Amino acid sequence: MEPMGLPEPSLYTVKALLVLDSCGQRLLAKYYDGSFPTAQEQAAFESNVFSKTRGAGGEITCLDGLTVVYRSSSDLLFCVVGGPQENELMLSAVLGCLCDALGLVLRKDLEKRWLLENLDGAFLVLDEIVDRGVILESDPQRVLQRLGPRAPRGHGREPQLVEADLPAEAQVHAPGALRQPRRPRRRRPRG
Repeated sequence: MEPMGLPEPSLYTVKALLVLDSCGQRLLAKYYDGSFPTAQEQAAFESNVFSKTRGAGGEITCLDGLTVVYRSSSDLLFCVVGGPQENELMLSAVLGCLCDALGLVLRKDLEKRWLLENLDGAFLVLDEIVDRGVILESDPQRVLQRLGPRAPRGHGREPQLVEADLPAEAQVHAPGALRQPRRPRRRRPRG
């Protein structure tokens, strides 16, 4: 027998993922239910989120009856929005995964400029973490693995693939396969 007043558990835990700039303008947003059906309602909610979290020292707030977990970087604000009864730790894990996975994809600091130059990759990351409000992944390394060849190439140095990045089977069957071949030495002319 279920106690009265407790909501039924649901997999649909995330209502929205938001990335706002330092002025509160939307850079990325995904809404997963009908809480904010129109663009005007979404913009008003985003404005409220920005004004409530700007300069605040916390990481969690309640706004319009929703739980908002947020994190700021140099000029970006990342938010995960859940229902009023959602587990803040779960939403915080999604937020951490989002920020870390975007950092890995961009291969730079999380800044507006790099995010705008790699919006396609950012949307891929969002889609791998949450689908229609259901949390799919909370490990940023697994998100990148799932993106595979679809992962965009960010600016900056290319990461070096090392044996530790390979599955254990590949390390056993082909040890040293990723080591750079030795370059032949140049002979100095005698003279």
